[in-house]
Amino acid sequence: MGKFSTSLDLSSYRDQHFKGTRAEQDKLLRVSSTFYVGNLSFYTTEEQIYELFSKCGDVKRIIMGLDKYKKTPCGFCFIEYYTRADAENCLRYINGTRLDDRIVRTDWDAGFIEGRQYGRGKTGGQVRDEYRTDYDAGRGGYGKLIQQKIGSEVPSFLR
Repeated sequence: MGKFSTSLDLSSYRDQHFKGTRAEQDKLLRVSSTFYVGNLSFYTTEEQIYELFSKCGDVKRIIMGLDKYKKTPCGFCFIEYYTRADAENCLRYINGTRLDDRIVRTDWDAGFIEGRQYGRGKTGGQVRDEYRTDYDAGRGGYGKLIQQKIGSEVPSFLR
């Protein structure tokens, strides 16, 4: 079935909060049918995600990433397929494609556990968004630090 059927890029993104050894995580990654999907727009809907990712196979479930405090989408999700083969098709054909005008990134995930759907940043969203210095309309504007700086430069009667 080609090199994708058994290969696994273990140098890709790893969940730093995985409860277990690296060997246990690697073993789960080799059999997983779950993906972490990053670089989503905050405005991308679950329906849009389903429409794209179901082209590779039967999607079992989609877990939207949420801001820990506001409970609004924060640019990532988890997708679980029924079979490993369908998940491999996803990695082969969808990683690096555009969804809602953004290039999405897919990485193997060892399996979704309740609580992981919340952003891990200090402000409840994604850590990367907190440190971003560029303007990105799909991710809510400027990064949190820049927004705070801009906000402090505006006189209080104009805020």
